[in-house]
Amino acid sequence: MPLAALVASSFALYFIWFLVRCYFVRSPLDNIPGPPSASIISGNMLQIFNHNSWKYVDDLIENYGPLARCQGFFGTRMLHVFDPKAMHSVYVKDQDNYYRGEKIRRQVPPTLALLLGPGLLATYGSTHKKQRKMLNPVFSGAHMRDMTPLFYDVAERLRTALESQVEYGPKDLDVLSWMGRTALELLGRGGLGYSFDPLVAESKDVLADTVKGFVPTVGDVVWTQEITPYLSYLGPAWFRRFLLDLVPIPKVQRLKTIVDVMSERLKKIYLAKKAALESGDEALLHALGEGKDVMSVLSSAVRENMTASAEDKLPDDQLLAQMATFLLAGVDTTSNSLARVLHLLSMNPDVQAKLRQELREAQDQYGKEIPYDELFALPYLDAICRETLRLYAPISLNSRLANADTVLPLSQPVRCTDGTVITEVPIQKGTYVILNLRACNINKALWGEDAREWKPERWLAPVPKAVEDARIPGIYSNLTTFLSGGHACIGFKFSQLEMKVVLATLVSRFQFSLSPDKPIFWNFAGITYPVTDHASSKPEMTLHVNLAPC
Repeated sequence: MPLAALVASSFALYFIWFLVRCYFVRSPLDNIPGPPSASIISGNMLQIFNHNSWKYVDDLIENYGPLARCQGFFGTRMLHVFDPKAMHSVYVKDQDNYYRGEKIRRQVPPTLALLLGPGLLATYGSTHKKQRKMLNPVFSGAHMRDMTPLFYDVAERLRTALESQVEYGPKDLDVLSWMGRTALELLGRGGLGYSFDPLVAESKDVLADTVKGFVPTVGDVVWTQEITPYLSYLGPAWFRRFLLDLVPIPKVQRLKTIVDVMSERLKKIYLAKKAALESGDEALLHALGEGKDVMSVLSSAVRENMTASAEDKLPDDQLLAQMATFLLAGVDTTSNSLARVLHLLSMNPDVQAKLRQELREAQDQYGKEIPYDELFALPYLDAICRETLRLYAPISLNSRLANADTVLPLSQPVRCTDGTVITEVPIQKGTYVILNLRACNINKALWGEDAREWKPERWLAPVPKAVEDARIPGIYSNLTTFLSGGHACIGFKFSQLEMKVVLATLVSRFQFSLSPDKPIFWNFAGITYPVTDHASSKPEMTLHVNLAPC
């Protein structure tokens, strides 16, 4: 039998077995309450993962509570979870029993590995621990304190640019674009030791637009995640690329272009750093990041690689992947969170005025650049950031795949469809678990009846006792926003500093209000982002900007 026919037959048999297992073999999850499947092919996936899933997911939260059964593509069984004890098991206690997605040979989840390379978001085990250990020092609080002047330098450039836009009167501005450019420059300067954008005028940056388009485009082709685990069987990378070029789907080709632009730009930066190392040009290495950026740490790894034994070397593809990971994870999440804060302040002018007063009083005392410790001690600024990240986590859903038979414990008993009551769920190897970060953050049983209201004042008092007792798995303020465990967000302190420096600089100088001509809708995506039309996938958020009253 020819090899091609053998491969095709094997795949067909596997697919038939897969369908039989999903549709005809009983599972312990079948007894757990959940919504009916909308499609024999897509299950509930296209209801949960689309640009306007807010109502469906909210109904899922309200009607089925912290544990529900859902159906994935082709009948696969999944769990929707926001029970704190169950989430602690997945992220912390039993984290080695779960993968961050599909898993194939070489211990890499293919979707992330194909798009970003083997960086922190796409590695496991000893490789992930080695990368994280290398990068932890550069994201410490002490290191962030040293980076504060650099962050203010970028924020002041943004302030100057916006002043030039509104010097002759108020103006409607695409604030999301400015936040994206600022986040890219902060990540470039503080993360890679490289300047992407001087922020001196309103302009378009190809890389900034590319990064902002990544998540919406991935969301448009979410179905491709069902086939990526099998792409490695199609042959070497050059042949897979040849096949990709032939795919007649515009959105797939757009995603390919986005990944190419990011890869080519970052490769140039990396090779320039590497060349500077080889030539001993320390001045070039430290010019923009002042020797404190993430790339300086990576450069040290490159230097060590030059003399290390083969087994101790950190491959170039891992170093490049870290850059892509920081670029994507750092730019979109923080810029969208900043845009969300400014949107909320525009909707709540009294809160905006109170924050401006706090910031100006601090600037009168400490100067225009409020020092790190004093900035983080400002209670109302901190409350606004915490409340925004609680109610509007930039990433609403996260997923894990069980790599072994295990048990998921529950905080509260769940009544099954047959009337039995369970306090734990048997999880079979291969089961997907959708963890709803936002649902845990707005759980009324923990945060009270006003849990879905944006109330910064709640952080000016102790958190509810129910929140303390729940032992929510989070590294930040009893929230799941930045996850927990060995795969928690390594850059959350970087993001916090970025948000507070930019808000302190802008709100003290400008007044933001809603534009009557540009409505704002937030798309439910891998990373939530604003648009001006529900049907649009183009990131955009226009606000009316004016100089703040003295």
